[in-house]
Order: sequence, then C-alpha cells, then structure tokens
Amino acid sequence: MHGATPLGNGSGEYPDPVDAATAVVDVRGMVTGWSAGAERLLGYPYQEVVGRPVTVLLDPDERAEKDLSAVLAGPSEVVSLRHRDGPHVAVRLRTYPSCDGRGEAQYLLLLTAPERPRPDRETTEEAFAQSHLPVMVFDSGLRAVRASAGAARELGFSEEQMRGRRITEVLPPHACRTVEGGMRRVFATGEPEQFLVRGRARAQARERVWSVAVSPIKAPSGRVRRLQLSALDVTEQHLARERLALLNDVSTRVGSTLDVMRTAQEMADVTVGRLADFVTIDLLDSLFRGVEPRRTGDGTGTGAGTVALRRAAQRSVLPGAPEAVIQPGEVDHYPQSTPPVRCLATGRPSLHSTLDESIRSWRKADPERSGVVKSFGIHSIMVVPLRARGITLGVAVLVRHRRQDPFDEDDLLLAQEIAARAAVSVDNARRYTLERTTALTLQRSLLPRRLAAQDAVDAAYRYLPARTRAGLGGDWFDVIPLSGARVALVVGDVVGHGLRASATMGRLRTAVRTLADVDLPADELLVHLDDLVSHLAEEEPSAAAESDGDISTGLVATCLYLVYDPVESRCTAATAGHPPPAVVTPDGTAHYVDVPPGPPLGVGGLPFETVEWELPAGSLLALYTDGLIEGADHDPGNGLALLRQCLERPAVSPDALCDDLIGTLLPAQPQDDVALLVARTRALDASQVTTWDVPSDPATVADTRAQVLARLAQWRLHDVAFTVELVVSELVTNAIRYGQPPIRLRLIRDTSLICEVSDGSSTAPHLRRARTFDEGGRGLLLVAQLTGRWGTRQHAAGKTIWAEVDITGE
Repeated sequence: MHGATPLGNGSGEYPDPVDAATAVVDVRGMVTGWSAGAERLLGYPYQEVVGRPVTVLLDPDERAEKDLSAVLAGPSEVVSLRHRDGPHVAVRLRTYPSCDGRGEAQYLLLLTAPERPRPDRETTEEAFAQSHLPVMVFDSGLRAVRASAGAARELGFSEEQMRGRRITEVLPPHACRTVEGGMRRVFATGEPEQFLVRGRARAQARERVWSVAVSPIKAPSGRVRRLQLSALDVTEQHLARERLALLNDVSTRVGSTLDVMRTAQEMADVTVGRLADFVTIDLLDSLFRGVEPRRTGDGTGTGAGTVALRRAAQRSVLPGAPEAVIQPGEVDHYPQSTPPVRCLATGRPSLHSTLDESIRSWRKADPERSGVVKSFGIHSIMVVPLRARGITLGVAVLVRHRRQDPFDEDDLLLAQEIAARAAVSVDNARRYTLERTTALTLQRSLLPRRLAAQDAVDAAYRYLPARTRAGLGGDWFDVIPLSGARVALVVGDVVGHGLRASATMGRLRTAVRTLADVDLPADELLVHLDDLVSHLAEEEPSAAAESDGDISTGLVATCLYLVYDPVESRCTAATAGHPPPAVVTPDGTAHYVDVPPGPPLGVGGLPFETVEWELPAGSLLALYTDGLIEGADHDPGNGLALLRQCLERPAVSPDALCDDLIGTLLPAQPQDDVALLVARTRALDASQVTTWDVPSDPATVADTRAQVLARLAQWRLHDVAFTVELVVSELVTNAIRYGQPPIRLRLIRDTSLICEVSDGSSTAPHLRRARTFDEGGRGLLLVAQLTGRWGTRQHAAGKTIWAEVDITGE
C-alpha cells in the first residue's frame, strides 16, 4: 500500500486537488471549485457548493466571529465547519493564493483534520508487512509486487517467492479464475469488487471460505495503477449460514406429502451435496406392516440375531448412487454389533472414521459394504437416529468420500437436527398412512367388491380415494339387477371427507339397494332417499363432531339413478344434484343426457323428475362423480369438455375406457375421491321375448298354458316346462281373479327364464301361509318355492308380478 504525502508544511507546494480535500474561492468569497476529497470530508456534492458563498460552510458561531478576509489571509487556522448531515467538523484550513486561467486572483483552500496524525511511511510499511491478514498488491500485469505476512502464511510462500508471480501461479486452480477475473474487472472499471471463494489456499490446508476484496490503487490522475487484494476467513460465518439455509430447506421441502417413502427421499435429497456425499435412510421393516415400534431403550435392537431395516431412500452425489448395496424398498438385515443397530437401541447418534473399531468390525461382517468403502474411498461416517414422540423409527447413515474434510461435531449436531425434523414428518406420514389404510379398508367394505351378475350391460368401474389430508370422501357406485332383465346404475357423492362421509355413504348405498329391490321408479326412489338424508341430519348433533378429522358440513349428498331395459332398449334416469350421465352411441358420438336437474339430497321439499330415452345396443353409458371433472387446472365446464373428447376416442372395452379416462383426466394425486362407472349396453333379441294378451276369463288359463308350453318347446327348455307351467298358471289365475284388465303375460329368456304377468290393478299380492281348511292362499307360496326369486313392481298402468326360473342346467 502507499499514500499521498500531506501538504500544508509551508513549503509553498500546492496540494493534489484530486486526492486532497480542497476548494477554490474567488475574491468575492464564492466557491468555484470543489474536490472529491472535500465532498468526502463534509458530505456536500459539487453541485450543492459551487456558486455559493464559502461562509455557508462555516458554523454559525464561526460565521459571526470571523471575518472572511481574515480567514483567507491567515496561513493556517483551525475552524469549525458544518457537515451536510448536521454535525460540526473541526478542520485545519490552509490558504494558497493563486490565479485562474484569466489571471484573476483566487484562493485554493486545503482542508485537513487537525487531529489526524501525519502518516509515517516507515510505520505504514511495517504494518503492511506484518499484517496477519492476507493482503497482496498487484501491478497492471496482474503480477504480485507486495505480500503481507498473513498472505505468506496462508499461501505457503514467502513474499520474495510470490513477487513477480501471477495469481494463477500462487492459488490452486479452482480459485484462480474467480480471483483473476475480478482483478481484471477492477482494472477495467476502477470500481472495487468483493466475492466469496471456497477451497484450499494450498494443498495441505483444510477447505475454507474467503471473502476476497479487490480494490484499485489510483494515481492522482485517477488512473488505476495497482490493485490491492485482501482476504478474510469467513468460514465459520459461511458454514453457519449454510446450516441455517439447510435447516430452512428441510423445514420447507421435507414432509410435502404424507407418503413415508417420499418423505424419507426428500430428506436424502436435501442433505446430499450440502452435508454428505452419500445418504441412506432405513426404517424398521415392522413399520411397513403396521406394527407400532417400541420406545427407545426398551430392548429394540438388543439380543441375538439381526434387525430388519427397509431402505426408504438413498441419494448420492454420483449418478445412480453406485455406493448402495440395496435399493429402495428392499430389506437388509443388520447384525446387532453394527453402528445402525446400536443407534436404534440407544437413540443416540455416533460419528466414525473408517479406522474405528466399530466400522472395521462392520466391514468384516459385511464384505460387500467393505468393498464399497474401499472402492469409493469412504473416510467419514455419521449414524443418526430418526426419532419422534420418543420412538426410534429408523436410522440415517451419512457418508463422505468426495469431500476430504471429515465430519465434525458441528456436522453431527446439524445432522441430528435434520433427522429430528424429518422424523416428525416421517412419523406423521406413517400414522396418516396407517389411519388412512384403516379408513380405506372400511370404505372399500362399504363399496361393491364385485359387480352383481346381470346381462343387460357389460360394466367396469374405478374408485380412486383422494390423496389429501382431508381424508376419504363419500363417493359410491353400484350396479343393481332389477326384474325384467333390467339393471340400475347408481353413482353418488356425500359432501365432505372423513369417516362420517364414508359411513353416510354406506347407509345411502344400502338404502338405494333396498329401494331398488321394490322396483320404485327413479324419481320416487330419490324422494325416499332425500327423506332418509334429512332424517340422518336430524339425528346428528347440530355441530358435527370433527374428532375423526371430518370436515364439518351439513349432511348433503348427490345421486344419479339410471335404469336400463334391454328388452325395450330404453333408459330412465333421475338426478339429485349430480353431474349428468354421458352417452356414446355406436357411431362414436358422445353427448350428455339432459336430465332435469333435481336438488341435492338433504335439501328436502323439492320434486325430482325423470327423463326417458331410447338407447341402441352397443352404446356406452358413463356415470361419474365430480372428482373426475374438477381439477386444479380446469373447472367443471372444461372438465366436461375433456371428458367428452376422451369418450369419443375408440375404446376396446369399458375396462380399457376406465383406464383411459383416469389416466387422461386425473393427476397422480387426485384432490377428491373419484367414482367412475362405464357400461356398454346389450339388447335382447326379439326371439328371446314373447308376449300374450290374456282375456280376463278363467277359461282361457288352459289355452295360455298350452301356448307357453309350445314356446318352451321352441326354446328347448323341456326340463323346466312343468315348473313354468305351474308358475304361469298361478300368476295368470291370480291376475284374472284379483286384478283388473288388461292382463298381459310376458316370457323373457335370458340367463334365467322370467315370467311376468301384468294387470291394471295397483293392489300388490302378499305371501301368506294358508291354514289347513283354507281353499286358497297357497299360490304365491308355491311360486316362491318353485322359483329362484319373485316380486312385484308398480307402474302407471297397474302392477307386474314376476318370477325367475333357473335354466342354467338346460
């Protein structure tokens, strides 16, 4: 370093107007010149001073006591000036008479702080040479001309050895480009720069972080003559900031999901490259079987044998993690003497080098791991437990082989803090998974395990529970065989999530099946279902309990009930606040059925309406809940448009179509439950159905039996002819005796033989046990004994009594 020699010694030489604090004043006392040094001393920029009286710089008291001409005439005097920011500054004022370019008189004023001692060049040189901080001076060729004792100590060269050498010949290669690039920029711009350099000052030293400052040394003309480079060791401060940043990232990035494996992987991802070169996270294998781990210190990991740990996550600075001996999801068995098992047993972390006796014993017991240690040059290991709520869930092993510095106690404390935070997230994910599995098992027990056997449609379904913290929802679906070869397709959704919604869903599904068994029309069925939801809401407390994690809402549900008749190829549907069904005709055209919108279940007091339409055989019906069409990236309207586009794509089968819809419309983690039911319709051939109009005369029963026997002969159903004859005779006789015209008999040949007798009376028959001397009352009992099932359904024109006879043995 060097400094300018101070002026004001009476020698008559003028000060350097660039480096010194100087001002030029004309004979009127107006400031005509103002140096950068004067701006630094008093804070006034050039434009605020030039053109104004020099007396504005004086302290008000000085201004009153001193005469301007006396001040300018005096050779040297201490005066009090006012700083731009307010405080007073005592300076020594020296005056030098001179002339301007036009020959007019002016004064050059030199302002110096009188209390500042004059620099001593010899003392300055000694201070520079003996400075414990690394300081160097470089010329315009970027070659060293000076070096402090601190620089010599850190770099391992004497000042004589470094003089004349470039930075690339002094520093290790990794730091040269950063430092020399900064030096070139400072020479070009004249502005100082400061930056961080991480590495080793020489090969034998430990890795440190330096704050490097490069400052220009300028000539009086302002030209950069040399550079001063200083370095400050900020390793501890930098590492502290890195640790805080790492802990912050652990808090924000670990635990983003409620998946145990993903949470463990997030911990490994955050840690590798910043603390360790390779990380493995192993959890107790019993956790994945739903077994609650024992508390630390109660015997876990003690005794003979091995401990089974499942690899939950691993990460390396090397692509593919070649250091790993097992893959995530696989189970390894650790001997009791190994550091991971001792860590599990005690709940305490440990720090090791590969020369430790415990590591040598582990390598001896596990040759494969020993080979990895040798191949990759592993030299430092930390074993840290993952503990939460007093329970040790697993263990993390952190390894260094690329970084030369071993782990230290500060690293171990940091790893403990990371593991403690990650363990809470892992435990939350584990408990959530266990509870969710239990709830999902309950919910699936309430849903159909398999679709009921029927021949009206070829159906497939998908049910996807929500992957959110809100819990499972109340979506459901069902396929219900009805009389007359018909089938009911049902999809519903209970608003809300949690066990309450799932339990309500189970009750509604049971109610729908019960109401469907009595063959209620779609609109009437929804009326009864609406009443049931209202009664359920009244039974619950006014403030719904949320102890099970339920979202408190009023008890509201939606439902779509659709009936398809394969004999007439017609559909009937009614909806209670549910999205409309989609239909794809055999030509591939998709559209939504305009079902009259009904209110959601639980609102009460409003009617439901049905819609009926013809549906050709081979058409597709798609029933779904709102989770399929609502998403974070689209609203229900766009979701319906996307669904329609997907439905118009060719589909091999309903099952394949379900997969296509789920894969196209839903994200990997759906935010709501999704129930999807897809059915391809079938139609019975005319040859499978025979209908007779029966006169209301008992004498015609015999003729009707004969016609039925003839049809059975054509269908080659000889083995069931006697049974069918008895059933038809009984049903037709009852219709003639107790019903009203018109009377109609219909036989449907499907997987079973269905006998239907319709009449104009709405009075339904009842099965009763006849007494010994009763003349009647045994007909329906006989029908019940001879058929697989029987029943009655009401319709606008009266009622229909039906019975099914098994023909699978034919």
